[in-house]
Amino acid sequence: MLKIDNLKVALDADAGLVRAIDGMQLSLSRGETFALVGESGCGKSMTALALMRLLPDNGGVTDGAVLLDDQDVLALPEAQMRRVRGGRIGMIFQEPSTSLNPVMKVGEQIVESIETHTTLRGAAARAKAIEWLHRVGIPEPERRIDEYPFRLSGGQKQRVMIAMTLAAEPDYLIADEPTTALDVTIQAQILDLLKDLQRERSLGVLLITHDLAVVSGMAHQVALMYAGQIVEVAPAAEFFAAPKHPYARLLLQALPDSAKRGEALAAIGGTVPPLWMEFEGCRFAPRCDRALPACAQHRPELQALSASHAVRCRLYTHAQEFPAAPAVQPPARAQASPPPQTEATPLLEVRDLKVRFALSGGLFGAGARYFEAVKGVSYTLRAGRTLALVGESGCGKTTSGKAIVQLLRRQAEIEGQALLDGRDLFTLDGDALREARRQVQIIFQDPFASLNPRMRVLELLEEGMLALRPELDAQARRQVLETLVDQVGLRRDALERYPHEFSGGQRQRIAIARALAVEPRLIVCDEPTSALDVSVQAQILNLLRELQRERGLSYLFITHNIGVVEYIADEVAVMQSGRIVEAGSTAAVLGSPQQAYTRKLLAAVPRLPGVVAHAG
Repeated sequence: MLKIDNLKVALDADAGLVRAIDGMQLSLSRGETFALVGESGCGKSMTALALMRLLPDNGGVTDGAVLLDDQDVLALPEAQMRRVRGGRIGMIFQEPSTSLNPVMKVGEQIVESIETHTTLRGAAARAKAIEWLHRVGIPEPERRIDEYPFRLSGGQKQRVMIAMTLAAEPDYLIADEPTTALDVTIQAQILDLLKDLQRERSLGVLLITHDLAVVSGMAHQVALMYAGQIVEVAPAAEFFAAPKHPYARLLLQALPDSAKRGEALAAIGGTVPPLWMEFEGCRFAPRCDRALPACAQHRPELQALSASHAVRCRLYTHAQEFPAAPAVQPPARAQASPPPQTEATPLLEVRDLKVRFALSGGLFGAGARYFEAVKGVSYTLRAGRTLALVGESGCGKTTSGKAIVQLLRRQAEIEGQALLDGRDLFTLDGDALREARRQVQIIFQDPFASLNPRMRVLELLEEGMLALRPELDAQARRQVLETLVDQVGLRRDALERYPHEFSGGQRQRIAIARALAVEPRLIVCDEPTSALDVSVQAQILNLLRELQRERGLSYLFITHNIGVVEYIADEVAVMQSGRIVEAGSTAAVLGSPQQAYTRKLLAAVPRLPGVVAHAG
């Protein structure tokens, strides 16, 4: 058994001592999946780093123990810990771009893991690496094993990380958002693989994720974290059928789906409080719809409601103080989305778009070999509408989006047209291109790689405004940016901080604010909510819909989250191997798919078991 006993972790930050984990109790058995869920900044990933003894230099464990088969790994010398780390306890990190060595081929990195923690060497280790790349769904593994990470898509990099971790055959696996960057079919494949490994090797999995549908299909136990503490722990079936903590209920109500189209999602107001605060009462009280004045004055303890279900809430220790729970009301219906334009000229019209990359022989020189990523894609997007581009990782979704935003001019050969208000974006230069860049912005899939680590958030958000909105002075820019960080769910003091000081989900919110800062007409959204927990996802989706109504924004929404597509998209185009194989209205494509590939995608979507009622 892997057991966490009263674990406390603190970090020395400029703002003060950050108590990232405050008294955690958790037990993980072999063959069991224990899911740790909660919003960004709650301490989930910090828990994983503490277990692996990979805390940052300014952090440390101040109390508690981590027992691996009754041996405290926190007390081991580093030489012994290296054998535990990777060999006994493996970890899949949240951001593959920062976890893979950019100057080593992916095969070399997997082989290194195999040779470090198993008895295989040389050709046998390479054969095992190819086998694992095949098992995690990398196409052409015999060729891809000699690729560098930058040649792989975000989802493919994540699969390489999973292969590298599982190839060492650990007893326990810490999976920090292991399927965040994966499309639904590969996600289903990876989750099935993890289940098979559990049966074969009694693998214990600590699953850290914000995808509650994945949790419902994978986890045996669920622990919900908030502000460094576990606030509810229960068997998964019991947690989803009858959540007890108000936070759990609000999270489940925030999930998007087709039934909520046209309505504002039930986003939780506010943000997770900064963990350098001294808390007097319940940490969730400022955001809780059941809170009483006493909740802000008395600290609740984790109380057992049954042998397997515990909750940290005054609602269950002082029930007589609380009025009866109000009936669950649907969220206020938002204003109707604007009707589709009927003019002959759409905002964006993509005609027979082809994108190919040189593989060898120089850039398009003599003897060059090519990889054709996009093979003649055409679609139309009108003002104020959302077109979702869905399909498996590597099918060309992101490549087509980057081509439209003019990010592949020197990297690829592009054919076809992308007409913005009738002007071909691929032929623009100089001032015309600069104006088009203001009109068309992009939100990238990987927020860490897209934010300059040497710049404060204020500078990151101002950068585009200085180039594309020169009419604004410093005071006007500051006012715009303060409003933006409020809208995307960040505190205003975030403007003075650096990207490394934020969680993955918070960095994605910064990336969204940066795209909005220049007031574009079209935003290419490349997995904009993949790094966000469900409550912040609800805030962002509400924000995107509101901005669409107010400003007539159009979105090219690249995503693998079918629930988000059901909620926000007006039209859907399904891509497979560089081509669009099915397109139409969201209701038609998702409700009555004609292509076998589309039906396969929809069949792989994880779903929550039924509708959740209110807690208490």
